Amino acid sequence: MRWYIVQAFSGYEKQVQRSLTDRINRSDFADSFGDVLVPTEEVVEMKDGKKRKSERKFFPGYVLIQMEMNDDTWHIVNECPRIMGFIGGTPEVPAPITQAEADRILNRLNQTEATPRPKTLFEPGEELLVIDGPFTDFKGLVEKVDYEKSKLQLTVNVFNRPTQVELEFSKVEKLD
Repeated sequence: MRWYIVQAFSGYEKQVQRSLTDRINRSDFADSFGDVLVPTEEVVEMKDGKKRKSERKFFPGYVLIQMEMNDDTWHIVNECPRIMGFIGGTPEVPAPITQAEADRILNRLNQTEATPRPKTLFEPGEELLVIDGPFTDFKGLVEKVDYEKSKLQLTVNVFNRPTQVELEFSKVEKLD
């Protein structure tokens, strides 16, 4: 069995996963299919001082299918509602992704189960706006990011002097 990627209507990935799994189970070719996955990761965000976990798709609009490709399995997948088609190869003869690509995606899935990622990622040197606390409406540059504590160190100009402050992720927002 190889891994293939199909494009689904955005926002319907989970529904496509369920309906495709149902179609596979009702068919005579269930043994030609493996997993049907929507690649998601668990993210953590701070709201009202509490950590909240949610799920984020890291390939929105795509579903991974482990299957043996033949005419029958191709029709089962391609005729599923809200699937636009296979990615790679030609529409009639789709190409599987390499095992290295599949391993990289599966490893990322396993990593996020063990350690959830923050919903917003910050990088040193990035300019942010402080939205809460004594430095509200000040802009600052990110110096350090601590994802475990959900805090970052900013350099803010106060009376034309650079001042280092430590703030929670929820007290800043990215500038557009």
